[in-house]
Parts: sequence; structure tokens; C-alpha cells
Amino acid sequence: MTRTGLLGGSFNPAHRGHRRISMGALQALALDEVWWLVSPGNPLKPKQGMAPLAVRYASALRASRGLPIRATAIERELRTPYTYDVLLALTRRYPRRRFIWLMGADNLVQFHRWKDWRKIARLVPIAVVARPGYDGPARAARAMGWLRRSVRPAALARDWTRWRPSALVLLQLPLDPTSATGIRAATPHWHLSSLYSLKPLALRDGVTRRPIR
Repeated sequence: MTRTGLLGGSFNPAHRGHRRISMGALQALALDEVWWLVSPGNPLKPKQGMAPLAVRYASALRASRGLPIRATAIERELRTPYTYDVLLALTRRYPRRRFIWLMGADNLVQFHRWKDWRKIARLVPIAVVARPGYDGPARAARAMGWLRRSVRPAALARDWTRWRPSALVLLQLPLDPTSATGIRAATPHWHLSSLYSLKPLALRDGVTRRPIR
């Protein structure tokens, strides 16, 4: 079985924080690789200010270069923005992989707003990575009222493939203050940079190998 972490998001743009979360999870959970699921559109985020998928995907490729990370826009192919639907499809499509969902503590705070969030927790283990300023709010999150009995010791994080979901582990990795919101505030036109001006036909999905358009 290939031990695979899944980090979903808009990646608007991808940045150093995504890298550090992924590399920390790779070590803490003894993963073989991490997939960055670049979402065509997040139902909980406004469309205004969202760069085109190909540009965000290009930023993910650049940020993950040289690391055991694959960027993928497979959600577009599956035609669903909902995490549970994506996870269900991935577990069926890739039976030789064991998946664990990676999320920042900031996302745990709003996890109860996700469609079928309890089904997500019952489908795959979840690893929550600390984010600056969210330690207390994450532990007091509404979803934690239901998930609290599913928390596993961080010292046993590498044994996650033996856990039966629902199972959640809180990882206290080195904090990184970098955020996509901060990058966009400082550089509103980041998506127009030559760094992300690759022609769509030159981009191929890191998992399906299909062109990104």
C-alpha cells in the first residue's frame, strides 16, 4: 500500500506554508507522498479574487517542485467540489493506496460546515496540522464535540494505517505564518506574473496525466 496524504485547497496561490505542512506530515505520518488537490472552486469561498484553475495549478507545481508531492486537479474530472465525493471516488479508484486527509487547524474550526463532514471522518483518517492562532479554536471547534473520542495520540501518528475511522490526530508541527490571503493582499496581481504564465496545454495533471485547461 502506498501511504498517501491528501491536502485540498484553492492554492490561490500555493506557497511555502503548503510545502511545510506537507513535508511535516510526510515525516510525522511516514507518508510515501502527498497529493495537492487543487480545487476548481471551493463552495465556502467567494469566486471573486479566485485565479483561473490553470494558474493556480501552475503555482502548485512550482511550489512543490523537487518534493514527493503531486499536484492534481482531479476534482474537475470528478465534477464535484465536495470532499466526501472526491474521497469516495479516490478510495475506489486507487485501492492500492491508503489515504489520510490533511487539513490545517483553521479548517477544523469550520469543518462542521462541510457537506457530509461526518461521512468524511468515517471514510479516512484525518490529520490536523497546527496553524498560528488556531490551537484553542480548533480544540473548541463544533465538530470536535463529535470527533473528540476519535482523537489518537500524536506519538502513534505513524500507525495511522491501522486506525479504523473515524480517527483524528493533532500534529504540532513547526508553525508557518504564510497565507494565500496575505500573499494576495501584498501582490493582488500575482496571477499575472510570468512565473505562472505557462500555456495550459503544457500543464498535465500529476495524477491522471490529463491536460489542465
